[in-house]
Amino acid sequence: MSTSVLEIVDLGDGEVVLQRVEGDSEPLVSIQFSDEANAYLVGNNLEVAKVMIQAGIEAAAQLAEVNSLEVDTADMAESRTLH
Repeated sequence: MSTSVLEIVDLGDGEVVLQRVEGDSEPLVSIQFSDEANAYLVGNNLEVAKVMIQAGIEAAAQLAEVNSLEVDTADMAESRTLH
C-alpha cells in the first residue's frame, strides 16, 4: 500500500469522513450520526468520530500483525525438513 496523507473532515451535514488529502477519491471511512446521537453528543461529533477512526486503525494494525505472525509460523512449519 502506498503512503498517503489522510485527513478527517466534518462535511457539515452530520457526516465525518476519512479521506486522502490529494485527489478526489471516495472517502475511506464515513461516519454519520443519527439525530438522536447528535443530540446526545452535543456538538462533539468530530471528536467522537476521531476516536472511532483511531480505534479502527489500531484494530486493523493489530489484526495485520496477528495475520503476519500466522503466515510466518505457517512458513516455518512448511520449511522444516524431518530426517
